[in-house]
Amino acid sequence: MPLAAHTGGGIAELTKWEYATVPLPLQATKATLDTWGADGWELVQVVPAPPGSNDDNPVAYLKRPNFA
Repeated sequence: MPLAAHTGGGIAELTKWEYATVPLPLQATKATLDTWGADGWELVQVVPAPPGSNDDNPVAYLKRPNFA
């Protein structure tokens, strides 16, 4: 049974989300985010590159509603 939220007018089904993590190239930050945003992804957070990685690029965490 799906979870539901109470609203003023009744009960509504909660939104289901899907997530993605994306390396964020420093020289193309805006272009990368614009591309993902055009596909319906919303930026949630940007974090530094994982310690010990060979890449200095930060990582973007994105989400969008999952209508499947």
